[in-house]
Amino acid sequence: GPKVSGTLCLSRIQLHGGRENLASQPSDTLIPWRQPQNSNGLRRQKRDWVIPPINVPENSRGPFPQQLVRIRSDKDSEIHIRYSITGVGADQPPMEVFSIDPVSGRMYVTRPMDREERASYHLRAHAVDMNGNKVENPIDLYIYVIDMNDNRPEFINQVYNGSVDEGSKPGTYVMTVTANDADDSTTANGMVRYRIVTQSPQSPSQNMFTINSETGDIVTVAAGLDREKVQQYTVIIQATDMEGNLNYGLSNTATAIIMVTDVNDNPPEFTASTYSGEVPENRVEVVVANLTVMDRDQPHSPNWNAVYRIISGDPSGHFTIRTDPITNEGMVTVVKAVDYEMNRAFMLTVMVSNQAPLASGIQMSFQSTAGVTISVTDINEAPYFPTNHKLIRLEEGVPTGTALTTFSAVDPDRFMQQAVRYSKLSDPADWLNINATNGQITTAAVLDRESVYIKNNVYEATFLAADNGIPPASGTGTLQIYLIDINDNAPELLPKEAQICEKPNLNVINITAADADIDPNVGPFVFELPSVPSAVRKNWTITRLNGDYAQLSLRIMYLEAGMYDVPIVVTDSGNPPLYNISIIKVKVCPCDENGDCTTIGAVAAAGLGTGAIIAILICIIILLTMVLLFVVWMKRREKERHTKQLLIDPEDDVRDNILKYDEEGGGEEDQDYDLSQLQQPETMDHVLNKAPGVRRVDERPIGAEPQYPIRPVIPHPGDIGDFINEGLRAADNDPTAPPYDSLLVFDYEGSGSTAGSVSSLNSSSSGDQDYDYLNDWGPRFKKLADMYGGGEED
Repeated sequence: GPKVSGTLCLSRIQLHGGRENLASQPSDTLIPWRQPQNSNGLRRQKRDWVIPPINVPENSRGPFPQQLVRIRSDKDSEIHIRYSITGVGADQPPMEVFSIDPVSGRMYVTRPMDREERASYHLRAHAVDMNGNKVENPIDLYIYVIDMNDNRPEFINQVYNGSVDEGSKPGTYVMTVTANDADDSTTANGMVRYRIVTQSPQSPSQNMFTINSETGDIVTVAAGLDREKVQQYTVIIQATDMEGNLNYGLSNTATAIIMVTDVNDNPPEFTASTYSGEVPENRVEVVVANLTVMDRDQPHSPNWNAVYRIISGDPSGHFTIRTDPITNEGMVTVVKAVDYEMNRAFMLTVMVSNQAPLASGIQMSFQSTAGVTISVTDINEAPYFPTNHKLIRLEEGVPTGTALTTFSAVDPDRFMQQAVRYSKLSDPADWLNINATNGQITTAAVLDRESVYIKNNVYEATFLAADNGIPPASGTGTLQIYLIDINDNAPELLPKEAQICEKPNLNVINITAADADIDPNVGPFVFELPSVPSAVRKNWTITRLNGDYAQLSLRIMYLEAGMYDVPIVVTDSGNPPLYNISIIKVKVCPCDENGDCTTIGAVAAAGLGTGAIIAILICIIILLTMVLLFVVWMKRREKERHTKQLLIDPEDDVRDNILKYDEEGGGEEDQDYDLSQLQQPETMDHVLNKAPGVRRVDERPIGAEPQYPIRPVIPHPGDIGDFINEGLRAADNDPTAPPYDSLLVFDYEGSGSTAGSVSSLNSSSSGDQDYDYLNDWGPRFKKLADMYGGGEED
């Protein structure tokens, strides 16, 4: 069904402060959503009103908030309505630029507007009931900020750089300057106009340039731009809005720097009409003269850089002119050596120009051409050999002293009376002599083509020619001698050694020859056996294969193995031919079925018979057997020596062991040993002076020694037993006989020690024990019986 709509009124207000009245209706309330009724009382929905834009001037001074419009619905008489606005400037950034009274519907601007920040706003107005239900459809509100002239024109650059060629005609474009105004460009507030305020320097006119007031294009307005007089102009440009109205508009200025660029309107000119220089002959890369020029164009530019050319006077191209990049001078330089004997002086005509062509309408100056006089000085030049290298041909083997040729030099110094002397510089084989006066070459030895100094049949020597100038000069020349071969070398048989089977078969010896000469003094060769000795032709034969090879083989059916010297006559094909009797050493040996020498056969061929070979083998076997036996004997003797050393080595074994003397004899008493030196010190004072009861038990007791029975010189076999028993009894009763008490005292520190006793010899038994039986053990246990039996000494 049709939507029921209430009434929304829009009210305009009168702006304060003399502002224009924004309301166009006489009533201050406008109802854009009015819902008319038809004649029968039925309502029909009508299209919403289009609200005209609301214009707000920028930079308003307030007071704020300032009312703009009132929005009201015709349903506010029936229900309570709440009004709100949305959009940029309300609930979207920038926030709260506009606000609305939710009850009355009055909309306000809360602060000054800036058109350059935002030129328009699009808001939507809403009407809802107290529960938030929509009462009316949202309406669009468009707010435009009215521009005010609050911005000056701003140049894009504070300084502009431009250029214009010197001599440019009036109307020549120079550059464009641009200024922007942030105000509305559709109004006079943003319309900018340009003008030139000042020009510096004001030469040759104070108005050399003009500017298009709307576009900012700067062009020339007068002729007379000359870089050589004024290189730069500084122009102050002013930009004014309000279409250039200086009374109401805002202005700004910028600087335009205009460079006058150089054109080649000044030809280079020589500072002098003639120049002179001097050059020694035979010298190159020598600067003869410096040519100076003047050019008023911009230095080090193509309009200033000089280019020099020689117009005449040097048809052979001895000279060139190079430009100094710093000074722009022309350096006349010798590039091809001059000869005093050919030219004593040169007269050059030179011209100078620029790298860049002259500007249109500029003519070349007559001062752009000059003359250069160059004098050539004579110096002592070295003699030279007209034919260098000089080649002559002759046969080798010419006798010593033969004149070969005259190798003379020429002195180029025709105006100096000088003598030339010759000498050898290089003669590897020392075969040549040269006449020091006239340069005649003679042989000092026989020239041999087969010498190691010959390369490809050519011998090369170098000679020196020197004059007597001051200082002297010399030149060298090379003489090449091509030696024609003669037949002066006999052929040599190859190979020098060979071997062959003792019986004729397919085994033959191929022979050839080597000749140091060259064709036609070499092959074909003739190989033949000499008639003497006769055994040679009897045992051997030669078969010709071709001009260079032949075969040597056995003529007889069997030849004993051995070494044979076979002479062979080899003749070459020279004129006259030369021959040589060469010896080939042939080893004749037994061969196997393949025709190869066997090992025994090779030895036999060396000159030993079968019997001799067997004898040699037997001798070798015997010698090896003797060596083996000797080695076995040496090992056995070494083993026995090692065993004996383990059994008897008394010098190294110092332990108390039974010694084996390898003899049947007596004991120690049968030897002439003085054992007392080992048992008693040299002096007895320290023993005799001891306190009673203190004695080293390892010392020999002092007292009367018992007499041992004297052994008869020749004992009777029946008395041996009695003798042993008597000696035994005497030893048992002898307290001085070794061994002594086994308790050894290694040192005695004297009596009266403050340390007291360091050990206790008391018995661990608490009861009484009878030790009298120790007295029955003999004198060796007397001390022990005294200690434990009660017989202690005082």
